[in-house]
Amino acid sequence: MGNPHILVVPFPAQGHAIPLMELSQILIKHGIKITFVNTEFNHKRITNALGKEPEGQVHFVSIPDGMGAEEDRNHIGKFVEACLKFMPSELKQLIEKINQTDDDEITCVLADMTLGLGVEVAAELGIKRAALWPPATQILALILNIPKLIDDGVIDENGTPLKHEMIQLSLDSPVMNPSNFLWMTIEDFTTQKIIFDLAQRDNIAIKKVEWLLCNSTYNLEAGAFALVPKALPIGPLSELDKLGNLKVNFWPEDSSCLKWLDQQPPRSTIYVAFGSFTVLNPTQFQELALGLELSNRPFLWVVRPDIIEGKDDAYPEGFHNRVVDRGRMVGWAPQRAVLSHPSIACFISHCGWNSTMEGLSNGVPFLCWPYFGDQFLNESYICDIWKVGLKFEKDENEIIRGEEIKSKVEKLLSGENFKARALELMEKTMNSIKEGGSSEQNLKSFIEWVKS
Repeated sequence: MGNPHILVVPFPAQGHAIPLMELSQILIKHGIKITFVNTEFNHKRITNALGKEPEGQVHFVSIPDGMGAEEDRNHIGKFVEACLKFMPSELKQLIEKINQTDDDEITCVLADMTLGLGVEVAAELGIKRAALWPPATQILALILNIPKLIDDGVIDENGTPLKHEMIQLSLDSPVMNPSNFLWMTIEDFTTQKIIFDLAQRDNIAIKKVEWLLCNSTYNLEAGAFALVPKALPIGPLSELDKLGNLKVNFWPEDSSCLKWLDQQPPRSTIYVAFGSFTVLNPTQFQELALGLELSNRPFLWVVRPDIIEGKDDAYPEGFHNRVVDRGRMVGWAPQRAVLSHPSIACFISHCGWNSTMEGLSNGVPFLCWPYFGDQFLNESYICDIWKVGLKFEKDENEIIRGEEIKSKVEKLLSGENFKARALELMEKTMNSIKEGGSSEQNLKSFIEWVKS
């Protein structure tokens, strides 16, 4: 028998590829061979962002996602439909090809559990199956509770809320508004139905998984892990993979911002980043710029090339000149290095789970700006359960105004309460990956299983 060889299959989005790459680099250190599957479209984006083919011990392969080169992959409904239709057969062919040509056959598929097709294909081929759940484990608990939510009349069979009072899956869990359920915050009804159907499909695929891993910790999500005993935390992956240098960014990183941060006083700088999907209309973009200007603090703001709806530039007139001495805008930032920098005071975030875990792991308090999907639940964790951040209030036009941003920055940073809680939570979370910690033990057991 050859060496253990894992085929890693992420959902084709940056926020999903990142934790699976972090886990891949950890597994390589334990003598496990990794082949990482990207879509052809995403592989081109990664090589363009790096300016070269990815180097390192992870072997990259790519398969089609079923969409044309010019089609909009930010239209999540169409994208998911194409992936579900085309990727299973492509994945099957890929595994068969690797097993015919590689010295080490695929011994295990490590799939992204939000796209259960990797698990389904592995089961069909009789290959060992493991999965990583990249979002919060509470989202997994929600999905597994879909049949009960339908039976209890909370949602109908399309996932549409029938009751509008807040619900709680367990006493230790965040209170949830059904209108903010994962699938309800995405585009139109057709897309919502596609995502809801995918969740139900994943529900079935989970039963075929032998190991179900989560980028989380028991101390952060005790209620969720009680609801999903099969799920095992191995997070925070970003901290376990501290030395990993292989990245799967879709945009080129501007590392020069780290030198700029070196020049800022300790705990002075607002870091603003909204992940890879968030889009702001021009009015909202201008109000955010105004809020950062009004804050009178240094700020590092990640402005993706495609973040403004329908425009390339919506900065207020004269903005750059007025903030030149204390503001820095970049297209993409090395986020882990930024959040661990001593000059960072707080994080204005879209509350994606990777960003949430990275902020928590560095003791950084949050100002929450959720956009869609699981981000509303993560905001509830940050503000209501862990109490390490604040929510923004929108006006009657659904805009977060500059004055509101200034006010919340002042409230968050005026005392030590939020920072103290963030540091306390960081210590408890980091204990999970120390020797003998729960995440470290779970990961060790998983590696033993892979090698068995």
